[in-house]
Amino acid sequence: MVTSEEGRMTMGKIVAVCTSKNKGERKTNVGSGRLVENHGLEGDAHVGPWHRQVSLLALESIRKMQDKGLDVGPGDFAENLTTEGIELPVLPIGTRLRIGERIRAEVTQIGKVCHDRCAIYYQAGDCVMPREGIFIRILEGGEVQVGDAIEVIPPIRVGILTCSDRGSKGEREDRSGAMLKELVREIGAEVLSYVVVPDEKEVIIEKLIDMVDYQRLDLVLTTGGTGFSPRDITPEATMNVIQKSVPGIAEFMRMESMKITPRAMLSRGVAGIRRRSLIINLPGSPKAARECFEAVMPALPHGLEILRGDTQECGEDFEQ
Repeated sequence: MVTSEEGRMTMGKIVAVCTSKNKGERKTNVGSGRLVENHGLEGDAHVGPWHRQVSLLALESIRKMQDKGLDVGPGDFAENLTTEGIELPVLPIGTRLRIGERIRAEVTQIGKVCHDRCAIYYQAGDCVMPREGIFIRILEGGEVQVGDAIEVIPPIRVGILTCSDRGSKGEREDRSGAMLKELVREIGAEVLSYVVVPDEKEVIIEKLIDMVDYQRLDLVLTTGGTGFSPRDITPEATMNVIQKSVPGIAEFMRMESMKITPRAMLSRGVAGIRRRSLIINLPGSPKAARECFEAVMPALPHGLEILRGDTQECGEDFEQ
């Protein structure tokens, strides 16, 4: 098993895949199944485009009920997936999970309110599912079977760098930065660094290097300084920092934005990789920054997962 820095188990395995034809009844371990994106476990009574698509309960929780003398096992608490090795109830809402090689899911609810007492409750005077079961929605589907690994995906660590002369002086509210702080939550990210700097190339370079080399952030979003103004220098500063260009990101953002306004072709924003971090230039306008980020947002978790999983040593020397 794998543990986090806090000592919690972050990797376990699937010990049962359970379905039922009707709601409100125990499920049967069928050994394997297909988890469908934004739907749930194929063939199960609880599927649908809602927030409780798939239910999970840990084998450790079931054993608590066995210790009370009950003859129960996987599926008896109407859970779809029985897991072992992860403390499910302590996972925050929004936690991303990897199941097997392909499946990605998001925790949407911890526990539930039982309006009608189930058979288990009347047998034991207690039921563990309302307290320790969790629910997920499927972000990326695939085949699941007993023995598959289930892993907690660490949150994406984000830095936001607003490049604005007036913003750095407090003469303009940074609405783009505030908007991005909220928007990144949709990809399971948390903002750990937020800075507003003037349109000075060396200052921007210094902050980008700090966010990547020292803070070790996974994703750095810059906003502002991508236009034609003589003071717009963000792309040049970024090119000075990155080691690999990722042209597809910038090209796609411009392509999608041009469907809205031809002026999008005037954006000079770039994207690239330094060490294990991805840097993306976004426009300074809140509307344009949102449109651009939302265009590439679906691809970012997968790309960042690959980038973070690189086995290359990240302590090597790099040219500044």
